[in-house]
Amino acid sequence: MHLAPRVLRRAAAGATVALLATAVGCAPQPEADASATSSASAKKTCAKGELATKTSGKLTIATDEPAYEPWFKDDKPSNGEGFESAVAYAVAKQLGYDKGAVVWQSVPFNKAFAPGEKTFDFDINQVSISAERKKAVDFSSGYYDVRQAVIALKGSKAAKATSIADLKGLKLGAQVGTTSLDYIDDVVKPSREAAVYAKNDQAKSALKNGQVDAIVVDLPTAFYITSAEVTNAEIVGQFENQGGTPEQFGLVLDKGSVLTSCVTDAVDALRADGTLAKIEQQWLSDAVDAPVLK
Repeated sequence: MHLAPRVLRRAAAGATVALLATAVGCAPQPEADASATSSASAKKTCAKGELATKTSGKLTIATDEPAYEPWFKDDKPSNGEGFESAVAYAVAKQLGYDKGAVVWQSVPFNKAFAPGEKTFDFDINQVSISAERKKAVDFSSGYYDVRQAVIALKGSKAAKATSIADLKGLKLGAQVGTTSLDYIDDVVKPSREAAVYAKNDQAKSALKNGQVDAIVVDLPTAFYITSAEVTNAEIVGQFENQGGTPEQFGLVLDKGSVLTSCVTDAVDALRADGTLAKIEQQWLSDAVDAPVLK
């Protein structure tokens, strides 16, 4: 049976329309639509007080025990006093959690950034951001720019050091897993192996007892140790930051955490509106200039 030309033309037109509809259905969505979807998703994820936290309606924050000054006060992270306690509560508020919704947890320094799932939403414990640590955990943007410093007993040979070269023959100590220890190994490169301690308290005791010539800690901690804990010690000097980007402390989160971008946005907002600077001025004002060791 032969079809009339008009029927054939209708059939061909119908097939063309069907093919066009299929092509349009499979075409990629415009970038604007995809962007809008992504933006809406981000807003939902970071909805104030409604984050996908470890405990619904609560924000679990971790730090080490004991919690040292000037980062915390009276070994009580929950009192809101001390630089890091104040920063933690400011971040929590920015995320939509008031003080009553914050739960504190004790986690050893080294464990905070070790591989494995975390029991906290974020950890705040003077943890420096590094490429190596980023392999195991996420970090927020930096909330504090860090300098490392050397402490020695007054009148000692170490106290007379004015350069990195003067430190090379000394017995130096630092807490395990810290940037302070990295500075000893990578910057000073001493002729004697560094003494490594599980806690800063042990490093301070070693200094008091003459087991090491000097210890390395971050600058604010150095000011506190020499003014309140080892008063016969002094700050020998501070190191220059290595490379173009300053060393920074960051909040630690689970690797791939859905909270990372939200927490980073909170830190960035606190930096932009001057809150971080005000907290630093209040709690770390003593950490001013110290001689630079080159």
